[in-house]
Amino acid sequence: MTNVYDFSVRDIDGNPRSLAEWRGKTLLIVNVASRCGFTPQYAGLETLWQDQRDKGLVVLGFPCDQFGHQEPGSEAEIKAFCSTNYDVTFPMFAKVEVNGEHADPLYKWLKSQARGLLGSEAIKWNFTKFLVDADGQVVKRYASTDTPEKIGKDTLARLGG
Repeated sequence: MTNVYDFSVRDIDGNPRSLAEWRGKTLLIVNVASRCGFTPQYAGLETLWQDQRDKGLVVLGFPCDQFGHQEPGSEAEIKAFCSTNYDVTFPMFAKVEVNGEHADPLYKWLKSQARGLLGSEAIKWNFTKFLVDADGQVVKRYASTDTPEKIGKDTLARLGG
């Protein structure tokens, strides 16, 4: 795989989606969870999506239950939680694993393109974020503690605004 557009994933409703659907857009790919100390970042991610989507930003949420069993629900439960509690309208996807033998191919590729703390590929926690440019290349990896508000400056600069 040479860029993010080479990948296909399942959306939160179980439908196959090619990331090529967003070719030419700047993507912020996030592993999310509903019962995490960082869960309130959903609000900031939605604000970022609302404020910058007309400029070319797409936020993509990938639920993951690998960290402290903080995303135990089904896709339907996750979708309802996000809608009810945070009015999430950005694209959400089926639950994935981001680490280990069963890690989703998209996440294996993302981690190989942008390593984390001390050069580690492993994702340390929920709400790790990857910024992907309009050419489909990973340009930056953000820790869970990096808020959408902080990242918004980088995405806006990348979008030319």
